[in-house]
Amino acid sequence: MGQVRKPKLGQNFLVDERARQQIADALGDVSQRTVIEIGPGHGAITEILAGRAKRLVAVELDRALAAELRFRFRERANVEIVESDVLKVDPGGFAEQADVVGNLPYYITSDILLHLFGAAEKLGRAVLMMQREVGERIAAQPGVRDYGLLSATTQMYAEVEHLFTLPPAAFHPPPEVYSAVVRLHFRPRFVELGVDRAGFDRFLKQAFGQKRKTLRNNLRVTGYDAALLDACWPNELAPQARAEEVSLEAMAELYRAVSK
Repeated sequence: MGQVRKPKLGQNFLVDERARQQIADALGDVSQRTVIEIGPGHGAITEILAGRAKRLVAVELDRALAAELRFRFRERANVEIVESDVLKVDPGGFAEQADVVGNLPYYITSDILLHLFGAAEKLGRAVLMMQREVGERIAAQPGVRDYGLLSATTQMYAEVEHLFTLPPAAFHPPPEVYSAVVRLHFRPRFVELGVDRAGFDRFLKQAFGQKRKTLRNNLRVTGYDAALLDACWPNELAPQARAEEVSLEAMAELYRAVSK
């Protein structure tokens, strides 16, 4: 792969040959698809997908890396290098349906996930590398310690599938943490659960407001009347339940009740 230059912007470049093949394979058949790659770096995965995807849009913030990629893939008509912050790029603006792949910078993983959720209706699937703890959090189920606002929000927009874990040695320079590779199948559940997106997103933030408080207390301090909560509280929900213990179905039932 040639000499790996010193990284900037907190970058850890994937150098494991087997891992890059597995990640590309996890996207499935993209021969008729547009693929958006986040943070391609030196093009370890870009190189594979350039030969598979109908169209590949690689979004790279680092100017030198973007220039390197433009030169390297200059003869690939299906590859477009976009030099930009991914948070300023509309992932739904490249195709009616697109897939996503990428090695997410640890410090803005949550921001990128939320950005992708904003375009969920125009995305099919995503294969993403992230810090192992974040991967465990978004896949966690209610009642488990890792379950929280990011878990609930992610699972409102996508089905989460943990694929495999990568050790620090899979990257250069090696990070101090293990990484998880997860696959998201974007399937927003708002219609299924009978809730509006903006209102329910806000309700979830209120419900998970303070981890040590019960769900009822979190909602009370954000403006919900105690008498209203008593009247609308689902029978199957314990009075002292915390948001971390409540399923999305039960949370949606409570939201529908208090919103009437």
